[in-house]
Amino acid sequence: MAEHVCPWWLGYLLLCPIRRWFQNPEKILSRYVTEGMTILEVGPGMGFFTIHAARSVGEAGKIVAADIQEKMLNALIKRATKAGVGNRIVAQLIESDDIGASEPVDLCLLINVVHEVPDPASLFSQIKIIMKPTGKVLLMEPTGWHVSERQFQDTLALASNAGFRVIEEPKIPRSRSAVLALQ
Repeated sequence: MAEHVCPWWLGYLLLCPIRRWFQNPEKILSRYVTEGMTILEVGPGMGFFTIHAARSVGEAGKIVAADIQEKMLNALIKRATKAGVGNRIVAQLIESDDIGASEPVDLCLLINVVHEVPDPASLFSQIKIIMKPTGKVLLMEPTGWHVSERQFQDTLALASNAGFRVIEEPKIPRSRSAVLALQ
């Protein structure tokens, strides 16, 4: 599936304030993120969604931001520190085939990343291992030429094979989206 990984320098474009008009992190995450949660975000880039998630989990919560690009993580930590939530985020440099997470998580954010992962089936299997029994996965993939409806359905089938089920299909502009829970 993944023949191309978003270059680190495009991370700055993904932070564009105009994006908030159609993908507002506060509005999208408010239904899924609560105080005290432990969240794994795979491929957070420079933290478009991460910063809001870190605010929402409060002092008792934690975000594990796992990315294969050190420059993305460095920019994310710099932005999080400036926003006053750097102490709630653990930046984890990972390999492209291993999310490197081991602690139980309440929520996993897979936002615009699965189509870039070399082995999505393995990704979902790894997430299942660390998911708390009541945990959820927020899966969002970009529409247009990035991810077709057929590719998204294939992704959902891989998630199902790994032990997840779709519990919600939120309408998020410019995204194909699903909320997953353990079967």
